[in-house]
Amino acid sequence: MIARPTNPMVSSLLNEMYHVTTAYAYWKAGKHLDRAVFDLCHCKPPFGGEFTVFAGLEECLRFVANFGFEDCGIDYLRSVMPSYVEDEFFGSLKALDCSQVIIHAIPEGTVVFPRVPLIRIEGPLWVVQLLETTFLALVNYASLVATNAARYRLVAGSSKVLLEFGLRRAQGPDGSISASKYCYLGGFDFTSNLEAGRLFGIPVGGTHSHAFVSSFMGLDEIALSRTSENTKFCKDFGARIQHWLSKLKAVESLHVKETNESELAAFGSYALAFPEGFLALVDTYDVMKSGVPNFCAVALALHSLGYKARGIRLDSGDLSYLSKQARAFFRSVEEELNISGFGNTTIIASNDINEDTIDALTKQADEINGFGIGTQLVTCYKQPALGCIYKLVEVNGHSRIKISEDVAKVTIPCKKQCYRLYGEQGFALVDLMQKDEEPAPQADEPVLCRHPFNLNKVYVVPKRVEPLLQCYWKGSLEKELPSLKETREYCRQQLAAMRPDHMRIRSPTSYKVSVSAQLYDDFHTALFNEGPVKELR
Repeated sequence: MIARPTNPMVSSLLNEMYHVTTAYAYWKAGKHLDRAVFDLCHCKPPFGGEFTVFAGLEECLRFVANFGFEDCGIDYLRSVMPSYVEDEFFGSLKALDCSQVIIHAIPEGTVVFPRVPLIRIEGPLWVVQLLETTFLALVNYASLVATNAARYRLVAGSSKVLLEFGLRRAQGPDGSISASKYCYLGGFDFTSNLEAGRLFGIPVGGTHSHAFVSSFMGLDEIALSRTSENTKFCKDFGARIQHWLSKLKAVESLHVKETNESELAAFGSYALAFPEGFLALVDTYDVMKSGVPNFCAVALALHSLGYKARGIRLDSGDLSYLSKQARAFFRSVEEELNISGFGNTTIIASNDINEDTIDALTKQADEINGFGIGTQLVTCYKQPALGCIYKLVEVNGHSRIKISEDVAKVTIPCKKQCYRLYGEQGFALVDLMQKDEEPAPQADEPVLCRHPFNLNKVYVVPKRVEPLLQCYWKGSLEKELPSLKETREYCRQQLAAMRPDHMRIRSPTSYKVSVSAQLYDDFHTALFNEGPVKELR
């Protein structure tokens, strides 16, 4: 039995009233057992980009595996439905499960494009209709924030550490848990969220607060009574710190004068607590006049006892300038005091970072090794919703279509299979949708690809063909689900397999999504047959 959804609020009642009234109308009309196919897809990639990272599939499958109305849920539905609704309907609802449902989906973590079905859901009409809202709730935000995280990773590059710090800024506790999970999937390295770390095995990280620094008054507060007996610390650690601060002051090129003593005491106390993980927040008072010299004094004291400090965090000010100044200071310490490797001390930056900030810092040749990012990341500040849709495409083997004057909302009918065609250089060239019964395209054979809405067509000769939709559920789970860490690595490979101009953060090249000739003909026949004939006078 697959586990229940991570969020205990995800139940069969996490739904909208109109789905239950629709289910009743299906039941009254005798259509509730019609065999239906729905597609879940998105119409437009987020953040002005060209791609989306698909996420949320595992939670959808957990929901399906545990779908069903409990007695208390049925009692509640009785109270909100009209009094004339038959007991037989509620009895039928109580007996519902997903044993007759089949789900095909693109693997979680895949880079996806508009109109291509992310999930294909088949089954009794009223059952698969009742899955709609919950599926959308589980996929929309997950895919949005995973995409946002992937964009940050792309603009930061592979070498910089990314830490998700969004717990206190996210939209509620459940939003923060989802954000931590899917930011990790999208390429972040750590989270500050302990509960997410426990639930999903995400590495956790953090330093100390400004309050910790300002809570100290002087060096006499450096406590040794709780120092572990097996550490290398001696009882003169405070004096040792002052010794190294004096040595820093003696180096003319460093220009160290008086530093804040309470900050020095805080750093010393934190180093006592975490001698192998000392990373200091250096902007409580003044970064270069106090924070960095005080950090170096404590780091050098640790070094003299055989430990290596991790680094500093900048949380305000001109991050580019301060990172360069701090790096120059570290290198001077290495050279003047002969401390090998000290110039490479880690510098982490935070303070309302967004992808534009990282891009600008990179262009300024900053000296930052990693970023702690919260608000802009987890709230998806540039775009608060993805806008996935869940549309009926086939009933009892007959194609169905949703027509709109807004072309983006016109659905492509029938049960489909989708393929990604790769070119000679190893990059994806086009995603091709075709009818499920059509033979799969083959490598090294020409494939006619048509634009869904206009006359454009092209032959593509793929070097490799990848089927996108895989069967995950057929009354029970059909595939073993990967771990979050495995999905994260798969997402990284997906991002690397796309042509760089498609992945650009600004002004990306459009990626082609096409249909087969047969699907094109059926689609336009449906448009012609189902669309109303307008009259001009």
